[in-house]
Amino acid sequence: MRRIAIVYFDAGGGHRSAAQALFDAIQLQNCPWSVKLLNLDEILQPVDPAHRLTGRNGSGWYNWWLRSGWTVGSPLLISGTHAWIRLLNPAQIRLLRSCWRQERPDLVLSVVPHFNRQLFQSLRYEAPGVPFVTLLTDLADYPPHFWIEPQDQHFICATERAVQQARVRGGLKATVWRVSGMVLNPRFYRQRLRDRSAGLRRLGFDPSRLTAVVLFGGHGSRTMLSVARYAMSSNVQLIFLCGHNARLAGRLRALHFPFPAHVEGFTYNVSDFMQLGDFFIGKTGPGSTSEALQMSLPVIVESSPRTLAHERYNAEWIRERQLGIVLRDFRELPTALEYLADPEVLLRMRKRTQALNNRAVFEVLDILDQILRARKPPPVFATGSCQLESSR
Repeated sequence: MRRIAIVYFDAGGGHRSAAQALFDAIQLQNCPWSVKLLNLDEILQPVDPAHRLTGRNGSGWYNWWLRSGWTVGSPLLISGTHAWIRLLNPAQIRLLRSCWRQERPDLVLSVVPHFNRQLFQSLRYEAPGVPFVTLLTDLADYPPHFWIEPQDQHFICATERAVQQARVRGGLKATVWRVSGMVLNPRFYRQRLRDRSAGLRRLGFDPSRLTAVVLFGGHGSRTMLSVARYAMSSNVQLIFLCGHNARLAGRLRALHFPFPAHVEGFTYNVSDFMQLGDFFIGKTGPGSTSEALQMSLPVIVESSPRTLAHERYNAEWIRERQLGIVLRDFRELPTALEYLADPEVLLRMRKRTQALNNRAVFEVLDILDQILRARKPPPVFATGSCQLESSR
C-alpha cells in the first residue's frame, strides 16, 4: 500500500483544514493509500526560536496576531519569517530528514507555504525518487519564497493566476496541475438541508428575514465586533462562527442586538450553518470564502491595509467575478447590506456562485493517483487505482 505524507501546520486554520479535507476524502473514496498527517510545527519545534523563548510556537503567535486584528504589517511579518527560516535552514533540514527516514513515504504533499524549499531538499537527500507536491491553499502566490520555489516538483493550483506563477517561478522541471478551486471538506458536498426554515427557527430566527453568516477563519478576529456594530442599523439576522476564539464569542454574546443573532464557538458543522445563510461576511481568506461560495452564498469582504498581504488577490478575484461585494472598510457594511437586500441583486450573485462548480478535493485525489502511478514502485507495493466519485 502506498504511503502518503500530508504536511500541514497550525498557522491560521486553512492548512489543517485542507489536510483534514484530503484525509477525509481519501477515506471516503477508499483509495488504496496509507495516509499520515504530519504537523510541521511539531517536527520543527526543537529549533523554533519562538517556542524556545516563550513556550508558544510560531504558529501560536501568528494565530494570536490574527485574533487581535493587528494585521496591518503583514508584509514585514512575512519578510521577517523568511529571514529566520533561512537562518535555521540547516537545522530544519536535519529534522526533516529524520522524519522522512522514519515515515518512508511514497509521496509527500505539502499544504503549507514558506517551508517548501526545506521540505523538498530534505526529501531529495533521503529519498530522491519520491515525488514532492505542493498544493497551494491560496488563490495565488505571494512571491518570493511563499508557495513556489524553482524545484523539480509538482504544483497544484486553483486559479489561472497561480498556474502562470508556477510555470514562471517553478522552473522548467516543475509540473503544474490546475484544479477547479480550493480544497474543501467533503461535508460541503453533502445533500442540502430540506427544511431551511426549520433550521432558522431552531436558532430563534425569522425565516422571512435575510441571514448573514459571519466567519473570520478558525481563530476568529476582533474585527467581528466591528461587523456586529456596523450591522446594528440593518434588518439582517447574523450567525457568528468564532472558531477557537472563546473570548470573542463571549463578547459577542454580551451585545444587545436589535435583531436575532446566534454566536457559535468552534464547530465542525460550518456547512450546516452556511446552509441557513443568504450571504457571507468575513475576511478574504481563501478557505472560508470558498466554503461560502460552495454553499451558494455571495460574500462581503474587506480589502484594506489590514488585509493580509497574501490574501489581497482574493479580493480582486471576487470583484472580477462579481461573486460579492469588496469593501474598502467595514464601515461601508450598512450600504452593502442594503444593496444585497434587493432580491434581484442577491439572486444574480447567487447564480454566479452556483456556476463555479468547485470539485477540487476530488480532482486532487485523481492527480495524486496519476503521480503515484507514473512512478515505478518497488515490486512489494500495490498499484491500485483510486476510483473517484463525488459524495454529492
